[in-house]
Amino acid sequence: MPAPVRGTFQAAFTAVAVVVALALFASGCATGGTGARDEGPAHADSVGDAAVSSTLAPSPSASASASAVPDRTEAVRLVKADPAVSSEVKHELKPCVSDDYPVDVSYGDLTGGPADDIVVNVLSCGDAVGVGSYVYRESSGEYRNVFKAEEPPVYAEIDRGYLVVTKQVYAKDDALSNPSSENVISYEWTSGRFVPKFRTRTDYGTLGSDEESEAPDG
Repeated sequence: MPAPVRGTFQAAFTAVAVVVALALFASGCATGGTGARDEGPAHADSVGDAAVSSTLAPSPSASASASAVPDRTEAVRLVKADPAVSSEVKHELKPCVSDDYPVDVSYGDLTGGPADDIVVNVLSCGDAVGVGSYVYRESSGEYRNVFKAEEPPVYAEIDRGYLVVTKQVYAKDDALSNPSSENVISYEWTSGRFVPKFRTRTDYGTLGSDEESEAPDG
C-alpha cells in the first residue's frame, strides 16, 4: 500500500459537462441549486462505520441497466435513485456550475463481476471535500450498491484491486486544512461483501502548525 497522502481527497475535482445522457431510468432528477456545502470538520475516531456499511446487501432499487457503463451523468442518477444513500447527500447533490455535478467517478475490477465496478465520490462544491463514497456492482444486468461511507470527509479509490477508503479525523478545534490524523482502510471483496484487509493510521499531531513554525522568544 502506498503511504497515505495528507489531503488526498481535498484535491479539486474535474467537472465534465455531458451533452447526451443515456435513458437508463424511468425518470430524471431535477437539477439546480448551489451544490453540496461543507459544514465544517467532522469529529470521528475511526472509519469503522464504513466497514459496517460495506456489509449492506445490494439494494434492488439502486440499479441501472448495465447494457453500457454509466457515464458521469448516469452515475449521478444512480446515486440519486439509491435508497442506501442518505437524504442529506441526495439533497446536496446539485450542480456547482451549470450542469457540472460535484462527483468523481472511477471504474475498475473490485468484485470480479462481469463488468467494471463503479466508484462514486460525492464532493462539496467549495472545498471538494468528500461527503459520501459508494460502490456499484453489475449484477443480472443492473448496477447495485454494495458499499457506502458517509462520514465526511471521506474518499474512496481503486488501488490494485482493493477498495481504499481514506478518512481524515478532526479534533474539536482543528481547522479543515489541519486534521489531527488520517485513517486509511483497504477493503477486499470476499464472500459477496467488502471486508477490511489493511488499516493504516497517521497521527499528525502539531506538525506544520503555527506553533511549530514560530521562532522561540529571545
